[in-house]
Formats: sequence, structure tokens, C-alpha cells
Amino acid sequence: MNDFIKSLFPLLGTALGGPAGTMLGGVAASFIADKLGLEAHTVESVKELLSAGKLSADQVAALKLAEIDFQKWTETNKVDVLKLEVADRGDARDMLKITRSNMPATLTIILGAGFFAVLGAMFVYPEVKESPPLMIMLGVLGSEFSSACKFWFGTTNSSHDKNQMLANSTPVK
Repeated sequence: MNDFIKSLFPLLGTALGGPAGTMLGGVAASFIADKLGLEAHTVESVKELLSAGKLSADQVAALKLAEIDFQKWTETNKVDVLKLEVADRGDARDMLKITRSNMPATLTIILGAGFFAVLGAMFVYPEVKESPPLMIMLGVLGSEFSSACKFWFGTTNSSHDKNQMLANSTPVK
């Protein structure tokens, strides 16, 4: 799920693309499919529509309503989507501590190198901008490199939470 959708609809975007599991993603997809009038209520069909990048103003408004309804559902069922996402990232970091694998760092380097290589090629060879497959590759690499950086450095959500916790804490004497 791209960051643009997550920024507009954080709960739905996190549930669809996040670690919260297929059940929660399926629930989010059902809310979206209902509001957009999609026949298939699957995560794949919803992701396909959202990834196309061709949402009308009416569809954006319907998605906002779906976000509100999904938020009510999560509150009623006591589901904290963002906490699930943070816990999953913590599990991945804990696994890294135990296994001491170089693979996450290697993948991050490969994704970054690929992203900047394609971006550099666009500057050196302007005609490359006319290649739809290359533009898709740039989008995917950029999105995945962003996700890899969030794994290593955290997100603004967790930074915001940390700042709030520090602001509300009392200094040790």
C-alpha cells in the first residue's frame, strides 16, 4: 500500500497493507468495497483499485466515510491497528537481534541502490521517462525503500508518540 493512501486513510491503509493480518485487512477491504460499490470484497481487488491512482472526488469522499466507519468498528471491537503495526515491527527487530542476519541490511542497500540507479537514469537519459515499466519499477522501489528505512529508523508515528510520552513525563530527581 503506498504512503499516499496511508496518509489520507491511515487506519484503512495500515490494515490493508500492514502486518495486522489477513482478517483485519479483509475487514478493511469489506468496508472499502461497500462504500465504493465493488463487487469483490477482497484485499486484492481493493488494493488494485487504490494502486491505480485514478480515484475520483466521489471515491475519495466514500473512502473517508469508510475510514470513519472502520474507526468506529475498531473502537467497538477494541482493536488498535497502529499498536499491532508497531508490535509487528518490534518482533522483526527482535528476530534480527537473535538471528544476527545480514539480509535486512543487504535488502535495504539493494533497494536503495536500485531506486537511486533508476532515478539517476532518468536524469541521464530523459527518454527513459516514457517507459511505463521503468516508472512502475521506480514507484515500487521507492515505496519499498521507504518501508525499509522505516524498519531501521522508525516512523513519524512512533516518534510522535515518543515526544508525547516525554512531554507528559515527570523528570527524575
